[in-house]
Amino acid sequence: MRDFGGIVELRPARVVRPGSAREVAAAVREAAARGLEVVPRGLGHSAHGQSLTTGISLDLRGLAGVGEVGARHAAVGAGTSWREVLAATLPLGLTPPVLTDHLDVTVGGTISAGGIGGTSHLYGTQAENVLALDVVADGEPVACSPGVRPELFDAVRAGLGRHGVITGATLRLVPAPRRVLSCTIPCRDAADLLRVQREVRAEHISGQVKPSEDGWRFEAKAVLYRAGAAPPAGTARTEDLAYPEFTDRLRPDVEELIALGEWARPHPWGMVFLPASRAAAVIEATLAEMTPADLGLGVILIKALRVGHVPMLAVPDDPVLFGVLRTASPGCAPVAEMLAANRRLLDRALGIGGSRYPVDAVPATGQGPRGWAPKPRS
Repeated sequence: MRDFGGIVELRPARVVRPGSAREVAAAVREAAARGLEVVPRGLGHSAHGQSLTTGISLDLRGLAGVGEVGARHAAVGAGTSWREVLAATLPLGLTPPVLTDHLDVTVGGTISAGGIGGTSHLYGTQAENVLALDVVADGEPVACSPGVRPELFDAVRAGLGRHGVITGATLRLVPAPRRVLSCTIPCRDAADLLRVQREVRAEHISGQVKPSEDGWRFEAKAVLYRAGAAPPAGTARTEDLAYPEFTDRLRPDVEELIALGEWARPHPWGMVFLPASRAAAVIEATLAEMTPADLGLGVILIKALRVGHVPMLAVPDDPVLFGVLRTASPGCAPVAEMLAANRRLLDRALGIGGSRYPVDAVPATGQGPRGWAPKPRS
């Protein structure tokens, strides 16, 4: 079995496809009795084997579905994709406040990791926008929230499944805009991009670094949800989009990558949180060591964000997410070199008080770290 990263391959002792929280609990108790690791799996979009195991693999897609949708909340199964959440909420004019760029990942998976999106500078992580959770902990289904078993609620959000298996979530909802204005702002360098992200008033903001003939070029994307809002200073081009189209903006690119065979190639992704005061220097030093061949048909992301009360998500003050989302495309650097570059990036981040994302990838059995540069296994 492989995940999206395509680097780690593990064969589980057993695959369980539960249809209820009680069936999840039975599988967890079986794993404990047999001394096996139990690992939840949604759509398998982890990059370094976090959703893989040699123990019991819990396929939670059987827990997909949207239940009650109220004026400010939606109750959903952990195996529900964010695309499926939107299909239920957008007809009612509602949306989760934070969405991942790629919608075909599950609610349980991103809440377990943290979940970062273009609105995270305003609303924080997806884990912060959960009102309550259904969890299997100590082999039993339980409910938790800020007022009910808060210690468990804090442990499972961004806890990577180490302290309990999320089976359902009550998500916060906010009114969805009808249309948005997407504004592209060219930037001189990393410091300028981070300045734009700090100063521009936009509901959704992100940054990318792209290959160019003379090195790398930087651009910020500011997306305005306010009708009639003027583009920020420095905007080079704008695009008016319906909100549903904007939320699914990656779909054409993904379909093209699938057609090219690139979606199935290894994806040695490296993502770190950096303190904002030193982020530009780390970003520039990392890019100075890179050529487009070290990225493949990948993407480099820069995102300043706000993180509130998510105790398991240990990030520096005023964090910046820096993601080098590499693809081992034909003719590009081999996977081993990409993983070595990820390790150098992580060392730089740790050296200035940063951390990796997901923050910690140690499995519940304490078998050692997993999730950054593992050795390929067959």
